[in-house]
Order: sequence, then structure tokens, then C-alpha cells
Amino acid sequence: MNVADFLDRARAAGVLVATVESCTGGMVAAALTDIPGSSDVVERGFVTYTNLAKQQMLGVRAATLDAHGAVSEEVAREMAEGALAHAPVQLAVSITGIAGPGGSEFKPEGRVCFGLACTRADTITETVEFGPLGRDRVRAAARDHALNMLSDGLSHFGA
Repeated sequence: MNVADFLDRARAAGVLVATVESCTGGMVAAALTDIPGSSDVVERGFVTYTNLAKQQMLGVRAATLDAHGAVSEEVAREMAEGALAHAPVQLAVSITGIAGPGGSEFKPEGRVCFGLACTRADTITETVEFGPLGRDRVRAAARDHALNMLSDGLSHFGA
């Protein structure tokens, strides 16, 4: 995705964006804010690396974390929707995953869950299995996927 093009489209549609990141640690926000003038579109970024941060900053429920774990579509949904609730934005993307090294039988390295919340549509979630590419490559792939989700989300605003 062309980030400058995304920012131009969001700006023209009057859409403000928030990013909500765990395993990427702010990489999506950094990619957006590398472009001059991005402050017209990027309202804020949340880096919620711990479960406590997810709960305190976004309102992710302890019950959801207990039932599904941090790396789940359910938590990704609550993260993205929490950004809409805690920031004056119309579009929010969330990322939570296992960048590596490591993982487990049930949550392998390279599994990343995403959420896209929008004031004009139902929240969508998805899980992508990037595989054990190594930490840097999983994080970069997750960043790029989230940026594409944001771009697709602009369609709800006619952009």
C-alpha cells in the first residue's frame, strides 16, 4: 500500500485514524507518521504490549483475555473497538500476535490477529498465519497487513 496515498484519501474523507498495537510495538503508527502532514489523519497510537495495558488503555475485558488469550480475534476486536471508544477517530486497526521467537502448540510463532473498527460498519477481525519467518519479518508483515486493512476500511467513507 502507498501510505501517502492512504493519508491523502483519509484526509479528503475527513477520517481520523488510531492504531492499536501489541507485537508490532508502534510500527504501523511509525509508518503512517513517517509522512509529513500525517497529523491531519493520525490522531493517536496505542502500544498495549501487556494485558494490563490492553485493559487500562482500551477497556479490554479480563474475561476475554482469560477465555481466549491476548492473541485472539476476540481481543483484537476489543482492542480496535476500545480505540474508537477512547479516541475521537472514525477508524482503528489493532494487532496482537506472536512475533517470535517461540510460540506454542496452540499459538505458534507468526500467528497474528487483527481488528478493524469503524464508525460506519461492523468490526471485522481476522487471523493471519505468517509462519516462523523470524521476529523482524513477522512484525513487518503484520505492519503491512494492518496498513492494507486501514486502506480497505476507507471504503466505508467513500474514499
